[in-house]
Amino acid sequence: MSNTALLLIDLQNDYYSTFEGAKWPLAGTEKASKNAAKLLEKFREQGLPVVHVRHEFPTNEAPFFLPISTGAHIHQSVAALDNEPVVLKSQINSFRDTNLKQILDELEVEKLVVVGAMSHMCVDAGVRAAVDLGFECHVAHDACATLDLEFNGQVVPAQQVHNAFMAALSFGYCNVDTTENLLALAQ
Repeated sequence: MSNTALLLIDLQNDYYSTFEGAKWPLAGTEKASKNAAKLLEKFREQGLPVVHVRHEFPTNEAPFFLPISTGAHIHQSVAALDNEPVVLKSQINSFRDTNLKQILDELEVEKLVVVGAMSHMCVDAGVRAAVDLGFECHVAHDACATLDLEFNGQVVPAQQVHNAFMAALSFGYCNVDTTENLLALAQ
């Protein structure tokens, strides 16, 4: 078995503007999801490990990903197959209070190709934690999405938020590249 796995983080219905009733649509989720689906297809064709992460808040007081809601389901474009693990989390970091590390260790994974949302939150936290735990990480920047943020009275457009976080990750944590280039790791 290869030591490379695909890790899909929080590609869930509430993030898709095309999902009716989406509670927290991001900028470019559909485009990011199409690229994530390309990697997913390639990893499946090669028989390589695929691990999905799904966020669900513990109470209905949250703004999105409510417990037992369709908005918290993984989007159909990248839905898990029965034999693919789905890690349920309620924290930003996919490793915190989950069995993600145990799953990756059991699969003998050393390298991760990471896709998902949001670039500045769960993708960033998950990648940093993975690297700190000894995994080599590769992020498909065009398979990640985020949203506009506000800081100190100024709106920071989603593309700038995304670019800043991808730049920070590529500066010292991991390889950040395109989906097309990272398809080569699925071998």
